[in-house]
Amino acid sequence: MRIAVTGSIATDHLMVFPGRFADQLLPDQLAHVSLSFLVDRLEVRRGGVAANIAFGLGGLGLAPLLVGAVGTDFAEYEVWLKEHGVDTGGVHVSAEHQTARFMCITDEDTNQIAAFYAGAMTEAYDIDLTTLVTGTDRPGLVLISPDDPAAMLRHTAECRTLGIPFAADPSQQLARLDGDQVSDLVDGATWLFTNEYEAALLKERTGWSRSDVLATVGTWVTTLGEKGVRIESVGRPTLDVPAVPDAETADPTGVGDAFRAGFLAAVAHGTPLESAARLGCALASVALGAVGSQSYEVDPAQLAGIVERAYGPGAAAPLASLLGDRS
Repeated sequence: MRIAVTGSIATDHLMVFPGRFADQLLPDQLAHVSLSFLVDRLEVRRGGVAANIAFGLGGLGLAPLLVGAVGTDFAEYEVWLKEHGVDTGGVHVSAEHQTARFMCITDEDTNQIAAFYAGAMTEAYDIDLTTLVTGTDRPGLVLISPDDPAAMLRHTAECRTLGIPFAADPSQQLARLDGDQVSDLVDGATWLFTNEYEAALLKERTGWSRSDVLATVGTWVTTLGEKGVRIESVGRPTLDVPAVPDAETADPTGVGDAFRAGFLAAVAHGTPLESAARLGCALASVALGAVGSQSYEVDPAQLAGIVERAYGPGAAAPLASLLGDRS
């Protein structure tokens, strides 16, 4: 199954603070915060949610179509993505803005404070999905990941018009969206992706209960950090899949994106949900051990070994079409 990934394409500026944010925050002064963190390390890396997910899918051999807006500074980044199996035919190049920037500080507890400059991403609304997804390469799924909010709404509406299944991944943009917009993005999605905090925020924004959400989407996938992932859908028991234990932690940026890539790659190959979630967790653990969202290597044999060690002998067997037969 071909997957199109719409959303942000950015450059990440990743910094590490050798302390705890919590120790610097005074409870009685939170209304007047003025802080500067002296950081030990700066890494400039390729990022953006859509590009990160496409990178993982490309590494697993799915040749995803990346759809997003960038600046004229994108040339070197585009070569990198193409070298890693990503189809950049859906990327719009702005003549006015630079590619988006993500600036993030991580503390010793892996808490993060971040800022995002949209730049060229504000032109993502101008991308017409109907000109990209027709013909023999029509995707079987479009993932709507964080992007310019108007673009997210447009691309969701276009999926409905075209009759293409879509996955809703509003993620960080939930803070920018009102209840009606969130409802519009989620309604009818084949897949809904959130983390635990975003799940609560989604319900707060829409006024929906858990049951309301499940009545609106096909399957709701909630990542739970070190606790793994929860998968829910109407008429089926909740599926809880633990994370890979004792994974090396270098940088949490992009770990959720790696999970989505592994999970959706397995789904595209018709793998059962539990095995898809296990592959997602395995790829997330590899990403967690690298600094930067696209600094890890997608090694099928390594991933199969992680799945077997974390989930037991034979756990990689349902993933043989992706990772190779280890029997």
